[in-house]
Amino acid sequence: MTMQVVPVDLGARSYEVRIGRGLIDAAGVAIAPLLRRPRVAIVTDATVAGLHLARLEAALAAAGIASAALVLPAGEGTKGWPAFTQTVEWLLERRVERRDVVVAFGGGVIGDLVGFAAAVLRRGVRFVQVPTTLLAQVDSSVGGKTGINTAQGKNLVGAFHQPSLVLADIDVLETLPARDFVAGYGEVVKYGLLGDAGFFDWLEAAGPTLARDPEARQQAVARSVAMKAGIVSRDETEEGERALLNLGHTFCHALEKATGYGDRLLHGEGVAVGCALAFELSMRLGLCAQEDPSRVRAHLRAMGMKTALSDIAGDLPGAEALLGLMGQDKKVVDGRLRFILARGIGEAFVAEDVPGDAVLRLLQDALAER
Repeated sequence: MTMQVVPVDLGARSYEVRIGRGLIDAAGVAIAPLLRRPRVAIVTDATVAGLHLARLEAALAAAGIASAALVLPAGEGTKGWPAFTQTVEWLLERRVERRDVVVAFGGGVIGDLVGFAAAVLRRGVRFVQVPTTLLAQVDSSVGGKTGINTAQGKNLVGAFHQPSLVLADIDVLETLPARDFVAGYGEVVKYGLLGDAGFFDWLEAAGPTLARDPEARQQAVARSVAMKAGIVSRDETEEGERALLNLGHTFCHALEKATGYGDRLLHGEGVAVGCALAFELSMRLGLCAQEDPSRVRAHLRAMGMKTALSDIAGDLPGAEALLGLMGQDKKVVDGRLRFILARGIGEAFVAEDVPGDAVLRLLQDALAER
């Protein structure tokens, strides 16, 4: 099985996403051409460090590259001001210069936080993404969206800052806990739902094999990355088409806020619930066939995913409160909620005139099922 390379075409800021097996062990050779001096700073989390940091450091050393590593706590709680400040100050203490490279080695939390730190450090230093979760490999490591969470909401502080290279080693996914792997699948299935019905058809058949079949896993990651790379190349800063990548995310971000950004609801789980709700809302508004939401929920359930508010443990706010949380989302334009809806599987579009009462009734009905 050969490595696949997906280009992200952004003119002078173009880069490659490399997808394959054993890429961590070859990281030194891949990163060396980017360096002006043979040193890098690595930022990772405690879980990834325990499993994989020694391999990355050895790969860099074998290529003659010195490295230092900052290990942060694992979990969504790290993606905030305290860890961001710690990261920036550590990078300054390491005397990282604008021509140096910072390596983000971890899942979406590390990638987003380190990318934002790189964006503001000395007004922008280069960084390399080495994503270690399925969610990060197919989504957050590609496209240059970086940021942190605040008390007001998710990803409300950040910057667009493209990496110089992405190394997606699919072997590392075998060390993920089953829940994390399945949660990451929420971002994979999103690509089929938003713009590729054929990919969704393939996932219905191949999805259950991804955890144990490296070839199918690589194909799923490569197809997801190719779809995102194409969209990012055409709409880097989310002025239009890139908003489609937020399918399910307006619901998801409100639910993540309501559950405290913790283990009650992982991001990919929230995306899956959000996609199911988006298709249900689309059906209620007469946009898609009645069978489409059922098909979406059936596939997500077959993958062992959350599909409804009733699948989220613990109490949730009322429908009005959840709707209020959506009002803080980045996808609000001129005070109006912008939803990604669908005319069918693979046919998503941006809707800015969704009746608030329709959303409220959907949430009321979903909560009533708990």
